[in-house]
Amino acid sequence: MTSGRPAPALAPARELSRPALIAGYLTQIHAVADAEIRKLMHDPSELLTRALQPAIWLLLFGQVMAQVRGITNGERYLDFLAPGILAQSVLFAAIFYGIAAIWERDLGVLHRYMVSPAPRSALVLGKAASSAMRGISQAVIVYALSVLIGISVSFAPLHLLGVALFIAIGSALFSTFSLIIACIVKTRERFMGIGQVLTMPIFFASNAIYPIELMPEWLKAVSSANPLTYEVDALRALMLADGTSRYGLGFDFAVLTTVTALLVAVAARMYPRLTA
Repeated sequence: MTSGRPAPALAPARELSRPALIAGYLTQIHAVADAEIRKLMHDPSELLTRALQPAIWLLLFGQVMAQVRGITNGERYLDFLAPGILAQSVLFAAIFYGIAAIWERDLGVLHRYMVSPAPRSALVLGKAASSAMRGISQAVIVYALSVLIGISVSFAPLHLLGVALFIAIGSALFSTFSLIIACIVKTRERFMGIGQVLTMPIFFASNAIYPIELMPEWLKAVSSANPLTYEVDALRALMLADGTSRYGLGFDFAVLTTVTALLVAVAARMYPRLTA
């Protein structure tokens, strides 16, 4: 028997404050990144195998090309080359990152990500953050090689922080680009073929191994639209003791962050399609 009194109104659900929402979003990014970093910790041999590529470029290609006169304007070629090889190492580590997403789909991990309440952009940024950690580990290897062969590397704290920042942004950019490719091709075989096709043009159509001044006009235009060019430019200014930037660090940062933000937005929309 009811008392005739009206039922009390339900209290409205308390909305989370903006700091709490941001903290939750960052926690979701960290959770995805942490899972990826643990994979690297369980298999550190991957870092050793990735060290071979920059070693070959610096010790073989760099030593040979250093004998060619006129490539740089009075600058030692090995000094010029080292930041480019660092950017190349980051590119090669990140551009094949999408294949891990395909593996996760095949193992059922991606489906668990998709049913989680985490925003799709947090999942993409988590992948990008873990790629940044791999990129920074590559930097340690390239720095060590550079010191061994006598390259004048800057160890100023602000320069090291700047290098880490640009490596993190570059890794995020190319790993997100890789994720978009994975969402389109959806198979490991197609992805490996496309990844190999893309890495060489991106690398050679940049200022990584030769100055822009030596390029024909059409290649200069391509290089100016290549994000790797701006990453190399920033690393060349920060990594070397007497390094300079052609475009300015502020412009390099603006280009890389803008492209990364656009790619994250695209990847966040396309990521669920990988499960289809």
